[in-house]
Amino acid sequence: MDDYLNKYKSLISAKTLDSLSTEVALEHIGELTDISLDLRKIEGLRRAITLSEELQKRQMNAGQKAILHYFSANAWGNLRLISRTGSKLAWDWEQEEIEKEIIHLRLALQEEGFQELPKERQCQILTNLANCLNHVGRFVEAIGYWDKTLEIVPSFAMALGNRGVALSYYAKALYDQGHTAVFLRQAHIDLSTAPLSALHPDAQRGFKKCKTQIESVLSPEHLAKGIDMHSFSLGDSQSEIRYRKWCLSNRLFLNPLNDLGPYPIAARDVFHTPSIVVGIKEGPYYHGYFNQMKQEFVSARYLYHEGISVRRPHFSDRDVRLFNTLDYPSYSLAVEKVKTAFRVSYSLFDKIAYFLNHYLHLSIPEKEITFRKFWYASQHKKKGLRPEFQRYENWPLRGLFWLSKDLYENEPDFKKSIEPDAQALSETRNHLEHKYLKLHENDWSGPPSNNEEVFLALRDTLAFSIYRGEFQAKTLRLLKMIRAALIYLSLAIHCEEQQRAKRREIKNNIVPGMPLDILEDGWKV
Repeated sequence: MDDYLNKYKSLISAKTLDSLSTEVALEHIGELTDISLDLRKIEGLRRAITLSEELQKRQMNAGQKAILHYFSANAWGNLRLISRTGSKLAWDWEQEEIEKEIIHLRLALQEEGFQELPKERQCQILTNLANCLNHVGRFVEAIGYWDKTLEIVPSFAMALGNRGVALSYYAKALYDQGHTAVFLRQAHIDLSTAPLSALHPDAQRGFKKCKTQIESVLSPEHLAKGIDMHSFSLGDSQSEIRYRKWCLSNRLFLNPLNDLGPYPIAARDVFHTPSIVVGIKEGPYYHGYFNQMKQEFVSARYLYHEGISVRRPHFSDRDVRLFNTLDYPSYSLAVEKVKTAFRVSYSLFDKIAYFLNHYLHLSIPEKEITFRKFWYASQHKKKGLRPEFQRYENWPLRGLFWLSKDLYENEPDFKKSIEPDAQALSETRNHLEHKYLKLHENDWSGPPSNNEEVFLALRDTLAFSIYRGEFQAKTLRLLKMIRAALIYLSLAIHCEEQQRAKRREIKNNIVPGMPLDILEDGWKV
């Protein structure tokens, strides 16, 4: 132990890493971060963060940059583990440590050098990011990162174990008991197949405990067989079948079962709001509002699919006279469908905020409501979170809050985001809605440099230019974010309704039910 402590003292004594090569400096930061956690030394972790910030100013190759971001994320993550040990502190919605951890893990993923890292290191980065997102309530998106990990190393124990635990919590958040059982069985499969012997004893105990809890709820027969996930129709035509398969593979159905994989059982948008209690003289307007958001999402999803799937010009584009501006411009009905999908998707964020403002009785003036800002007192971040949200134990609602941190608003308090390219996404939307967004085919070599005087006259200085493929990727990402947000919204309502029901029980209030019929598909003309 003395040798361990002496090693720590030697590492923390370094005030600068200027005399060390980049590789040795990285090793120094990594060792200081690990030892500081073992010895529970907050000072050592803060020194590791300071040294990391210093090293970021140095010229490094892409692989070294990715590793430095990974080590920086670990330092912030370890600081969180030490400083937020109590259950109440863990429910703090604003946590600088986890913000920094997510930012650095995302930056590590974005570095070109990420693909050069050993597979084990890639899996560690992806798993840690999934763990962070799950912790703050973004469990839908977390599953995607664990899945990417397991595509690289199918037996990666921490990904299997953590995904299993997360699926068990996801199951408990659901209001459909049939879905709950399916999720618990998949969680049990993950926990049963994870090679626990390779893990720290604490992790082993946690994963085994979760597995035992699931076994106390589900019968051995259900755990062994489950339900048929495959024998479900994907449609009557080849085009419908292709569309539904595409939605399943991209996990775009509003159906939690789609988060478990591309199973045909999930190829239908069955997810909605749970039962909501309102005043005796009030109508089912919450369900109506969710209907509208859901319809906008599925319509945007289909428009996007059509926009990226066409292989020939549409007849509506014939005889539309346009000039070739020699920069490979993209003009077509297909392009406008993708643009519409982007517009609709981005607009749904503020609509979710409008919904929550009414449902949670926040009384924010309608013109001041935005998804990024409405969480804060008087919509000012410096004034802190609204009292309604401080340490409020609603996991999916906290997920919505943390999803809002991925967005950028051009106001002093909201320019910082935990998504590295949030500002670029916002600028794309701003030009699309209010200015001039120009898409270019992927063969375009980009705008000419200032030195190429011959081409200066051809530069489109009014346009915000972006490759068509890049814009499509941004739109798909938006669709996935909105799907996750709508799931979080519904499950946040479920959590809130459960807590309101407990308060009514205390007061012995009786609530009569009002069933709503399903709107028939034949009426949707």
